[in-house]
Amino acid sequence: MNPRSLLDALHTAEKLKDTFRHCHTSGGKQESVADHSWRLALMAYWMRDEFPEVDMNKVITMCLIHDLGECFTGDIPTFHKTSADEEREERLLNDWVRTLPAPHRDEMAALYAEISERKTLEARIFKALDGLEAIIQHNEADISTWEDHEYALNLSYADDRVTFSPYLMALREAIREETRKKIGRDNT
Repeated sequence: MNPRSLLDALHTAEKLKDTFRHCHTSGGKQESVADHSWRLALMAYWMRDEFPEVDMNKVITMCLIHDLGECFTGDIPTFHKTSADEEREERLLNDWVRTLPAPHRDEMAALYAEISERKTLEARIFKALDGLEAIIQHNEADISTWEDHEYALNLSYADDRVTFSPYLMALREAIREETRKKIGRDNT
């Protein structure tokens, strides 16, 4: 990528540092989309040995780019996001990706299609980790930041995303146990 194109792309991606998610960190700061994407990529990196047959570099790349559409729309929590919101985000993202130089344009378009289809093991792992990271972050946040519906949501969210992997099902259960302890501890 030539220096000007690289700078333009980085200036767009920088918006995710100031695009806030619904979650808060353990220190009380509202989490940015960049915070989420970074730790999601770190999760994938640390799970390489659990999935030796998988191209984990591809999964890590998916983690890093998956929320770039939120540079244009902001973050809308999953429990508020409509299909119209998803379509708008996808359209704006695709419009931007088409402005990138090859081969990045083509590689990113292919990765977004793979994520959307969820047919490959890499895409399914990415999608599972994306949901699990959000739950972990909620567990780390002060419970006063939770909305009432999140007590039940944190116990069941992403369950359907992990069923293909015994390791991810075990991780989901460990996260669920943290949620139960948090709810019990903070509500006594």
